[in-house]
Amino acid sequence: MTGSVEAIMEFYVEAGVDLALDDAPHDRFAEAERARDEQIAAQKARAAAALEQVRKPAEAAPPAGAAAMISRPKAENLSAEAAIASARADAKRARTLEELRDILSRFEGCGLKKTAKNLVFSDGNPEARLMLVGEAPGRDEDIAGKPFVGRSGQLLDKMLAAIGLTRDHAYIANVIPWRPPGNRTPSPQETEICRVFIERQIELADPDVLVLLGAVPANQILQTRELIGRMRGKWRTYHTGAREIPVLATLHPAYLLRQAQQKRLAWRDFLEIKARLALTDNRTDMGNSGGG
Repeated sequence: MTGSVEAIMEFYVEAGVDLALDDAPHDRFAEAERARDEQIAAQKARAAAALEQVRKPAEAAPPAGAAAMISRPKAENLSAEAAIASARADAKRARTLEELRDILSRFEGCGLKKTAKNLVFSDGNPEARLMLVGEAPGRDEDIAGKPFVGRSGQLLDKMLAAIGLTRDHAYIANVIPWRPPGNRTPSPQETEICRVFIERQIELADPDVLVLLGAVPANQILQTRELIGRMRGKWRTYHTGAREIPVLATLHPAYLLRQAQQKRLAWRDFLEIKARLALTDNRTDMGNSGGG
């Protein structure tokens, strides 16, 4: 008898039966709804607590460079609104690019940080008049901790050299400072969190000319859904709150590696960049040559 019971149990397991029924009926759908309602209520409670912490006066927080930075809830415990509010509060505290880098290195509100090897904050010269903003780090950038160090970075160096510039003449950053796992597209929440930080990075770098490499940085920073083919080559204005910066969208070097025939368009754009930098040079010279 025992052997037959064991055989029946083995058959049930192989058939995928994992729950024994009792005499009382169960409404499994109602149970699932109750569990989901409880989970949503718990998430709302955590989000409310996170928002309350973000709303505390800024003077109550320790300095941006202090080791005892306010402990922020983990990304998985935050609603989208609370995570973005947390990022905005942290970004505003930064008074220098170094402080912003330090804040980002300790920021726990974006899930991309968990899977990335390194924070990819910037490269080049932070005092440069030209700032280039790309999309997100790839494998090479994630390993090196610097933007544009792979094949697309080598092409970018050649593009700069074609107009007489090197990385020492530019400050380079990305909209997304952590590599998305498998180079996947960042989620809307991840993108909004990171946009808060790149906007502050642009404010603190305060370039004379801003160049957006590809559709993602162009769409995010200019807050538009236009195709890069329609945006590229047209000067626009970026408002930091303190000043207006001329901005130009152009094709991403990675795209040019796949579509070599489009390099002629990028060449035209970089000639525009060269001319605009020369124009700002002339304006500076004129401002410094006034008589008494």
